[in-house]
Amino acid sequence: MITSTVRKALACACLALGTVLALSSAQARPPQQDDEARAAAIFEEVADNAAMLRVFLQAMPKGGDLHNHLAGTPSAEDYLGWAARDGYCADRATLALLAPPCAQADRLDVIASDAPFLYARLVDQLSTRGWQHGIGADAVSGHTQFFVAFERFGAVAMNNTVPSMALALQTAAGDHVSYLELMHNPGAMTRYVLAGSDAPLDEDGLAALYAEEIAGLAPVLSDARRELDADEAAARRALECSTRHAERACAVTLRYLASGFRALPPRQVFRSLLFGFALADADPRYLGVNIVQPEDWPVALRDYDLHMAMFRFLEARYPGVRRTLHAGELAFGLVPPAAMKNHMAKALDAGAERIGHGTAIAYEADAAQTLARMAREGVAVEINLTSNAVILGVSGEEHPLQLYRRFGVPLVLSTDDQGLLRTDMTGEYMRAVREQGLGYGDLKNLARASLEYAFIPGESYWAGHALGTPVAACAAGKADAACRALLDTSEKARLQAALEASFAQFEAGLKP
Repeated sequence: MITSTVRKALACACLALGTVLALSSAQARPPQQDDEARAAAIFEEVADNAAMLRVFLQAMPKGGDLHNHLAGTPSAEDYLGWAARDGYCADRATLALLAPPCAQADRLDVIASDAPFLYARLVDQLSTRGWQHGIGADAVSGHTQFFVAFERFGAVAMNNTVPSMALALQTAAGDHVSYLELMHNPGAMTRYVLAGSDAPLDEDGLAALYAEEIAGLAPVLSDARRELDADEAAARRALECSTRHAERACAVTLRYLASGFRALPPRQVFRSLLFGFALADADPRYLGVNIVQPEDWPVALRDYDLHMAMFRFLEARYPGVRRTLHAGELAFGLVPPAAMKNHMAKALDAGAERIGHGTAIAYEADAAQTLARMAREGVAVEINLTSNAVILGVSGEEHPLQLYRRFGVPLVLSTDDQGLLRTDMTGEYMRAVREQGLGYGDLKNLARASLEYAFIPGESYWAGHALGTPVAACAAGKADAACRALLDTSEKARLQAALEASFAQFEAGLKP
């Protein structure tokens, strides 16, 4: 848990850092320099020092995290702690987590107190921590280590949705993230999906399957919504949100994306997508639908076109449901070159309004046309720098971030699975600076873009996606009656205006 003491220390450290640096160069600054320019100058002074840059960026407002899997947000230590609470043990030979009963010496709480080196191996087993430091890197890829870790802590994750939610909100608040679009499927949805048939299915059979499934969907949707009600209420109680001791995490706006499962048999994939669309249509907390699991797995590659047809079919029936797709999460050598030629273009044809990862764009057969289309249609890419480096081995100049910028494609930074990847949003901003050369103004616009391209309902605070240029109603300021009316009726505009207020406070706090 991120304590108020730690948060205050970080804020004070960033203020002190800004004061020292601003004083050191005060004579070089023209008197009329505004707060944003001063913040940019301080940023330039600290950018070459990782520790000072971390303090600066930690305190910087970051808007939203639009690509965040709930199950990947807790760290291995969180999962081990929850498992220990429930009496779990570890197999000392395989490091597998075992449900009780088991030998006293193998209990996780005993291992944590008596066998710290074994405990460290468990942390490495349940995350990419060890792999990122070379442990086992010759024996297993980052891709394998990442995805197999989900299987290793899966049972614990399913039983700890509430503490995971609370942790996701605490982590966001401590990182000055004000909005989360969290990928999370209620247990009722997962049970419904896995109960589906594995009989063959092709595009011609979608209408008949839809008619068969929709008839009995309402009770399961109700179960899922009641489950979310209970989980959210319990998470808010854990954060003391209705008391005078409410944590800062309570102020983070939380919405959800439902996820289809692309590696399952086709009928189960359709069930997962149908449920996601229907849930987002029925429950305003769910804003849209994604599709997850590794894009390079054999079934996902084999059925890619069928999955895109499912999206088109369901979009026609649920036109108000928003769509973001994991697409182009591939790397040269991971799959045959032919598998990288058109996944992103096909995702756009299937109605994707955002793209998750998009790492393989340079390998698409019509990359320039696809990039131009994304820029023209305002399809943003959810950039996950640590994830791409660990899972795909794509970083630095091999990463397409600068290619997207060159073509004017909207971008947002996100964390993907921050606990499993041992990162946070500040870490992603750090990578954007130190690996991609982004400046303060670039980062500020990425934060703004995260709310502009979020699926939050309501009109935007910005005019025609021109970040930094308010709509006519707010051109004269937020005190204007027309602007107040916009903020009263648009959740998106309110969050965007609040972000601007946070930036103003942050930048003013860096004054000498």
